[in-house]
Amino acid sequence: MNNGKVTHGKCTLVGAGPGDPELLTLKALKAIQRATVLFVDDLVSDEIVAYAQRTARIVLVGKRGGCKSTPQAFIEKLMIMAAREGENVVRLKGGDPFIFGRGGEEVEHLQAAGLEVEVVNGITAGLAAVTSLGVPLTHRQHAHGVVFVTGHARPGDTGTDWRALADTAYKARLTLVIYMGVSGAGRIQNELLTGLPATTPVAVIQNASLPTQRHITTTLGALADAIHAGGLASPAIIVVGDVIRSVALAAAHPAAVRAA
Repeated sequence: MNNGKVTHGKCTLVGAGPGDPELLTLKALKAIQRATVLFVDDLVSDEIVAYAQRTARIVLVGKRGGCKSTPQAFIEKLMIMAAREGENVVRLKGGDPFIFGRGGEEVEHLQAAGLEVEVVNGITAGLAAVTSLGVPLTHRQHAHGVVFVTGHARPGDTGTDWRALADTAYKARLTLVIYMGVSGAGRIQNELLTGLPATTPVAVIQNASLPTQRHITTTLGALADAIHAGGLASPAIIVVGDVIRSVALAAAHPAAVRAA
């Protein structure tokens, strides 16, 4: 407040990328450093939060599947209140705000409240995960396109039609990048097998880009068992498609392709 008048600050939705602070964009770094208050998702690493100015207020608003989460409506209310108090607000999200980050919902609510909103993209985990293995998402010989899809349906929603997607992926030679799919891997596997061969290569990457990253490579027919045997858990990305065949090549020639 200034002289009884409300001063509106600015809201910026910033993609923090998959976790490695060196994968931040320059624009994201500058936004973090300018912020006076940051609302930080659970998957954003401490190393990235450390770039904020020392006087900035850090508000942890964790949201992770299967865990207790801060309600989305409450996060939006806090952001609007802070901006109306004249704060430079940054909503710091893992990956990219517009790829399964609920960024679209937040932009709508903030704009409806009359606030200026900017979105800064970040490297999404689905891209960083396969890059860390030294393989692409698209390849002229193996994949003509890529589909980013969630394995987690909101309550009351039937979710992805995996059978239809499998048929399309097979006919169009698409790579499937599945977010939040580990807990439902058995169901997803069974549905995809209606349209994709059991021999289709699959990689599962946990904690992409972080020192704690782990991964397995398997086939679609063995997916659920391989995840269980490997002890992998969320956050993890499941990548289905022939591009994963090149993981073996990258392993045999590790100097040939290096992830960022």
